Amino acid sequence: MAKQNWILIAILVGLFLLIFKEISEAVNAPKKTIPEIPSEGWTAPSLYLDRELEGEKRELVIYGEELIANTARYLGPNGSVAAVTNGMNCQNCHLNGGRKTWGNNYGAVASTYPKFRDRSGSTETIYKRVSDCMERSLNGKTLDSTTREMKAMMAYIEWVGHAVPKDSVPEGSGIKPPKYLDRAASPVKGQEVYAAKCVSCHGANGEGVLAADGLAYTYPPLWGPNSYNSGAGLFRLSRFAGYVRDNMPLNQASHSAPSLSDADAWDVAAFVNSRPRPSKDLSGDWPNIAKKPVDHPFGPYADGFSEEQHKFGPFQPIIDARKK
Repeated sequence: MAKQNWILIAILVGLFLLIFKEISEAVNAPKKTIPEIPSEGWTAPSLYLDRELEGEKRELVIYGEELIANTARYLGPNGSVAAVTNGMNCQNCHLNGGRKTWGNNYGAVASTYPKFRDRSGSTETIYKRVSDCMERSLNGKTLDSTTREMKAMMAYIEWVGHAVPKDSVPEGSGIKPPKYLDRAASPVKGQEVYAAKCVSCHGANGEGVLAADGLAYTYPPLWGPNSYNSGAGLFRLSRFAGYVRDNMPLNQASHSAPSLSDADAWDVAAFVNSRPRPSKDLSGDWPNIAKKPVDHPFGPYADGFSEEQHKFGPFQPIIDARKK
């Protein structure tokens, strides 16, 4: 019996020494740096977590989210409420219902509107901003401000940015243009990028892919009669290039881990925006032509550069000349 006890004690001592050695090695081992996950910026609110929003206001915001995500179902060519848009959804351009960082989101809308905009030369409300999107990006007609649908979309957009301090623009809101190229963006090179990265979702002719119900687009048309018109924000190269660099291909790219290089983003933007699409009367835009962005693709201009250069670049010489 005494011999068995000594054997048991020896085993326990051995285990203790082994465990002590492992703990000592772990404590004295060089500290490993855990890589930080890159921050994408502003974080959108969640209706599931928001318990302050109640009653009719909550119902209106929920309906607004539905309208932003499935615009065509309600307002498209075969919409259940009105036929006033081209069949695209607001969400096709404002990703994840306008809540995705660097995805053309609504994070800074409530905090900055009403605001003066040089494009119209006037102080604009959120209603005016939504109306512009309906008339330009959705190539349609706006709704009266008193309709439940317009009230719901505005309520939702305001709710998305309700926690953002007034007059501030959070990191990750809107679209961030890529670094300017030292050459003009090339539609020819962009066609190659499109064939390699975009055609599987948006089609060989930019026609997009209709959803199974035939009411909306799973992947929106990028040109042609059902796409955004020449007055849309994405018709400016910097807007389109920034949008695709940070978000496309869908669910594969992000601001911190893009799939396209800056040059590819500029070139594919040049290709897509060189294709035919609906036009819009822009004679009322930019009453002060000196305020036109460097990549506004239609003259006249106050800086002496050609319409071709304003459309495709290079843009840095225009910027430098304006500083003088």
